[in-house]
Amino acid sequence: MSVTIKHIILHQINTTSEGDVTFEARDQVLAPSQDVELLVSELHRIYNSKQGKGYGFFIDDEEGQGVFARALSQYLDQDNDFVAFSQQAIRLLQTELSKYNFAEQGYLMLANYTHVASHYLFVALISPKDSIAVDESLDVTSNQHLELNNLQLAARIDLTMWQAEPDSNRFISFIRGRAGRKVSDFFLDFMGCKEGFNAKEQNKKLLNAVEDYCDVSDLSRSEKESYREKVFDYCKDKIDSGEEIAVKQLSQQISDDSGQGFYQFAEQQGYELEKEIPGDRTTLRQLKKFSGTGGGVTVGFEQKHLGERIIVDLENDKLTIVGIPPNLRDQLTRRLKSDF
Repeated sequence: MSVTIKHIILHQINTTSEGDVTFEARDQVLAPSQDVELLVSELHRIYNSKQGKGYGFFIDDEEGQGVFARALSQYLDQDNDFVAFSQQAIRLLQTELSKYNFAEQGYLMLANYTHVASHYLFVALISPKDSIAVDESLDVTSNQHLELNNLQLAARIDLTMWQAEPDSNRFISFIRGRAGRKVSDFFLDFMGCKEGFNAKEQNKKLLNAVEDYCDVSDLSRSEKESYREKVFDYCKDKIDSGEEIAVKQLSQQISDDSGQGFYQFAEQQGYELEKEIPGDRTTLRQLKKFSGTGGGVTVGFEQKHLGERIIVDLENDKLTIVGIPPNLRDQLTRRLKSDF
């Protein structure tokens, strides 16, 4: 994975025992190095792998833009340097954090980089973690490392899209909040961002369009399964590579006719699908599997088993499973022997 870094900087933010939010800011960008490139490449990979991201845009204030957006625009227009922009960002984060009672600390990283044909600004609050290491003399030492795999507070501004489509409602993407707290409580607010584009809803519309297209196309059961499989495989490949699902290209990949069958159907039936959709793995998995949880019972199975190994009786609220999975059979056998 190749990234080209233009500017990157780290600032530290802490909360004192008295509840005051403080920060320590660098006065120069990080020098280019293999470690710096590895850091950004790894964050790019981890961020792309995160599912269920939200999408949004900058909120306009009475002067046309928020403070963060104006400072970013000035930097991009070369009216301001990256260090000054980043120091303004850390002050904005300090102000926003001061509104809350929870303690948050870590390193605010801002990285301006390109990947393939897209230009990004990556903004993340990365938590430190203590660890134990052994040095060259085989002595045990303690140190701190950045907890990248647990990345939770991060957003990425697609600068290419923002400059080309300033009225778009999706040029900012962000990781949705941790359990019990929304990212927008402070992290998006300090950047003046608002959620706009609903990727999950678009994935549901795509799913419905595929199912309806299968119905009106008078396909046999096996043909429907094959069609769903093709759709899922295409979408999965796009998600794995960090690309978006292009509806027209999807239609060309899965249609047996001129390549426009599904695309034209979705257009004519008014599903209001975007031309490109960020894939949501959990939603699209319904193309292949049924699953559900309730009342202490969790059930999941592939669609191909419906009507064969899985018999459904909705009127009597019954589900019959023919052929118990071996590991479940072993557990049940041991328990039943011991209880009776």
